[in-house]
Amino acid sequence: MSQQTDKDNSASSKKAKQVPGLAGQLKYTIRAFIHDSRSVGLLLIVCTLTSLIICNSTSTAGQQYTQFWMRDIAGVTALSHHLGGHLPQSPVGWINDLLMAVFFFLAGMEIKRELIQGELSTPKKAGLPVIAAISGVVLPAVIFILLNRGTDFIHGWGIPTATDIAFSLGVAALLGAKVPYSLKIFLTALAIIDDLCAILIIALFYGGQIAGWWLGVAAGCLLALWGTGKWLRGYLKQILRVLLALVLWYSVLQSGIHPTIAGILFAFMIPVEELPVFEKKVHVPVNFFIIPLFALANTCILLPASMGSVFESTLSWGILLGLFIGKPLGISLVCFIVIRAGWFTLPKGASWNQFIGIGILAGIGFTMSIFVTTLAYTQDAFQAEAKIAILLASALAMMVGFIWLYLAGRKKKRELPA
Repeated sequence: MSQQTDKDNSASSKKAKQVPGLAGQLKYTIRAFIHDSRSVGLLLIVCTLTSLIICNSTSTAGQQYTQFWMRDIAGVTALSHHLGGHLPQSPVGWINDLLMAVFFFLAGMEIKRELIQGELSTPKKAGLPVIAAISGVVLPAVIFILLNRGTDFIHGWGIPTATDIAFSLGVAALLGAKVPYSLKIFLTALAIIDDLCAILIIALFYGGQIAGWWLGVAAGCLLALWGTGKWLRGYLKQILRVLLALVLWYSVLQSGIHPTIAGILFAFMIPVEELPVFEKKVHVPVNFFIIPLFALANTCILLPASMGSVFESTLSWGILLGLFIGKPLGISLVCFIVIRAGWFTLPKGASWNQFIGIGILAGIGFTMSIFVTTLAYTQDAFQAEAKIAILLASALAMMVGFIWLYLAGRKKKRELPA
């Protein structure tokens, strides 16, 4: 992934040199920013800080900002009634239900590509990342459940199971050659499998009452999408795909399964040879519009007067310990066992110190953890507390992971023969 980024940046640089003046420099800067693997993480940090600052600046500004995202959109109720179903009522609802389905569409294409021709295409390649991802999902969930069993918080057990692929890879990219390329590939594969686990958790545990008729409609859409990809060509195929994708999304929304799952299902109906085209089309809108918009809408959190109150709740501790301790411990401990047993080997050129550092970065939850929070809790107070804990845990994982990998990289460099 980092090699591809270097190629993209090199190509952008050469092209910019052909266009003299300010226009060429601006074009180069924009292209370089878009193709830089660190950009999405930096943009998310800016959006999150902006949202928190506005929400906590003055009571009036905070209320207006929150109400902007939560207010009912005129005409949606009437449209829902006309369609014979229900639709999201607020801007944040449309972001979380529709736009995030596009985010999952991109994630689904990445998963399919890796399963068929990438780092997950053979048991030998996929084995270690699969084991790491599953153990990194299970242990945080167990920690959360142990701390919150018998409480009203228990439904949020899926919150600390997620890894934010943009942030984790962004931090790894900041470290450059101090993180071996093989470890970046391992982290990419782990994060993709983690996304798949999160998708399954959302589908199985965070939906509503299942409506069988609408599931039948969704199945019909999938069959039609498969046929469209096989038998049609040109603009007609693309128009039909978009229309069928919208009907698929609407039917999944009505079925009781979370509508973002429609994005995954649509992705798996795209032929392998067309995946690069679709990924190229949605990469920029997802990473530079949808995810930042998601961060702005879902981090309008009124911070408590004393941050110490965050540590008084088992909800906060379940998330903090799940992400910051459970993730790296689950990943590193289980992988240590299977590697020592001789089933797998460490990624090429990596040390155990560096491997543990990657496990710490996997504790950056952010986007997916916040998304699961919005599904797990309807109470505003629970959501706010969980989001604060996610931000704290992700910030800790980011800083500690960066320092750990930086020092591990320097130590490994000193140990190499001159």
